[in-house]
Amino acid sequence: MTNKIYPCLWFDGQAQAAAKFYCTIFKNSKITADNQMVVTFELDGKKFMGLNGGPNFKFNEAVSFVVDCETQEEIDRLWNGLTEDGGQESNCGWLKDKFGVSWQIVPTVLPKLLSDPSRSQKVMEVYMGMKKFDIKALENA
Repeated sequence: MTNKIYPCLWFDGQAQAAAKFYCTIFKNSKITADNQMVVTFELDGKKFMGLNGGPNFKFNEAVSFVVDCETQEEIDRLWNGLTEDGGQESNCGWLKDKFGVSWQIVPTVLPKLLSDPSRSQKVMEVYMGMKKFDIKALENA
């Protein structure tokens, strides 16, 4: 793996717990190094770093991770995994996990549906009312 650019997530003493949690949810994932201050890990083959930096900074929605999903099963699995044990659902495919990290769980078909001028308005109305995306409902809009 050769990510030259990768995110560093600042945790208040929970970097190892977060890395382990994420590795159980995302396929093709593993912890690659851990020295108690910094943990590096891969999620679906992409490099991340977790830093135990203390309480100075908190996560917010200004930064989120977008996950493109091909199937409803994948959306359901990721959504349920990331919101379990204290995560929070939000609107339009957004959620916060139990560590406060924001995620967007998005069906790959959404851009295609929104680019169809005859359906885009209805599709947008339907997805604006959703928390977790429902691919069938979007396709039927």
